[in-house]
Amino acid sequence: MKEAFHTIFEGGVGEFEMKKSRFIATVRPVETEEAAIDVIETLKKKYWDASHNCSAYIIGTENPIMRCSDDGEPSKTAGRPMLDVLLAHELTNLVVVVTRYFGGTLLGTGGLVKAYQSATLEGLKNSIVIKKELGVQLQVVTDYTLIGKIQYLIGTEKITQLSSEFTDIVTLTLLIPPSRLSEISKKIAELTNGSAILNEIDEVYFSLINGEAYVF
Repeated sequence: MKEAFHTIFEGGVGEFEMKKSRFIATVRPVETEEAAIDVIETLKKKYWDASHNCSAYIIGTENPIMRCSDDGEPSKTAGRPMLDVLLAHELTNLVVVVTRYFGGTLLGTGGLVKAYQSATLEGLKNSIVIKKELGVQLQVVTDYTLIGKIQYLIGTEKITQLSSEFTDIVTLTLLIPPSRLSEISKKIAELTNGSAILNEIDEVYFSLINGEAYVF
């Protein structure tokens, strides 16, 4: 699994106009190629009266699937420029559809490339872009006398805390980068003289959004 990658948490819609041609970019997060195709087909039905519904998507983190379509526009003036924007932003697991309503004036090759890229950028600007990081869910079970030391370590090491439960004991769930798991586990053991119980639960992707940790 890749250590980290950028993707879309919440899609958005952006618009761009050039010489009365209207370009509407719709951005959606997707996990599979089938889902990307479904989004494209749904938007083609929604904007059935448009001149074109051009698209681009990237799926996966290792050897990603990349596809794009000019949907009737001159070759390499729409889909590929849109895909280039996604690649430049190092995004994956998303699909973008740019719908064009023709305004009556031909834009030329350069104009089309600029328009489709500008619309894609507007769509991304109105979306929530996140960084998904790989983390090991580490459960720490300890008593109340040691929680202060552990919380201090969490703060100084900038560790993401997913949850805490206070009963007759304290149970914390932390998200640790795999490369730091051994180091952090050792530090907790040293702080607690080996009394804290450490359990590795699962390896997950997580992201910090407005200061809150989301697990995927």
